Amino acid sequence: MVAAGFRAWWHVRELSVRGYAEVLRHLPRLLALRRALIVRIRTWPAQVFVGVDAPDFNLGVAVRLRQQGIRTVQFVAPAIWAWRPQRLRLVQQGVDHLLTVFPFEHDLFVAAGVRTTYVGHPLAAMLPAQPDAAAARARLALSATAPTLAVLPGSRPAELEQLLTPFLQTVVWLQRRDAALQAVVAAADAHLARDIEAARRRLELDPARVHIVTGRSHDCLEAADVVLVASGTATLETLLLGRPMVIAYRVSWLTEWITRRKALISHIGLPNILAGERIVPEFLQEDVRAEILGPALAALLEGGAAVARLRERFASIRAALTRDTPARVVEAIVDAAR
Repeated sequence: MVAAGFRAWWHVRELSVRGYAEVLRHLPRLLALRRALIVRIRTWPAQVFVGVDAPDFNLGVAVRLRQQGIRTVQFVAPAIWAWRPQRLRLVQQGVDHLLTVFPFEHDLFVAAGVRTTYVGHPLAAMLPAQPDAAAARARLALSATAPTLAVLPGSRPAELEQLLTPFLQTVVWLQRRDAALQAVVAAADAHLARDIEAARRRLELDPARVHIVTGRSHDCLEAADVVLVASGTATLETLLLGRPMVIAYRVSWLTEWITRRKALISHIGLPNILAGERIVPEFLQEDVRAEILGPALAALLEGGAAVARLRERFASIRAALTRDTPARVVEAIVDAAR
């Protein structure tokens, strides 16, 4: 958005926190930021407020602005179908028009009396339907012929703290099994790349066989035969690029306890949620370790009929997510401004 000419009042990294226990220490700062944002929008004044995802932050802003007569659009619905259904009331109170990116969400929110439009998922149009692994490997200076694992340990420092070591230990496990295997680790930014490099040295991983790439996660996915990925949007990107994956995630014990009490579905990975069944292996908490993740990835590296069927399921989900998303979003925003 900055590159397109927007002026950032705050950087999006200000909201890059997760969980319950992890958020507590940031809560005063986040509440102050939200108050400042509301005042700034009121005094501007804006005609329309468009919240993009981040429902815990944006819905509170939308409720207050709507009370002041400012129209509100929320792009990406809160996952009330997964957990925390109480957020539905905030949507009802604060959102004039909800734009959903998953097809099954539409009827759910319409039934709750919320004006809702399914706009498709923007990533479905952004990512190639037929990725070119050879070209991606050339761009990343990787071997064209070696079996290739992409590692995406998350984009937040807290995720790296929980996942980076077991993910890299899994690389060690796989390379002991197959010395030809190369790994490419995606770092969201230069700061996280330094943390990954420190962990690579600590585990004595060969830099010629474990490559760290900053800010090019799509190239990493496109180059890969299989992917080890933290639960989140990256799992959807992996699906859209047709790459077999293993999903893993860890959080603090307090966040896990609260989440388990509130969870309404049995899957954490978006591919499994969208499929309505577990089509992709996913592992949580104490199961996120090399002796469990390694064999699951090794099975996918063998390919065969199971991987072919998985790619067919991925293609079907991709088709359901593909719409002219920009046009639909623009139409909703312009309509709200009238």
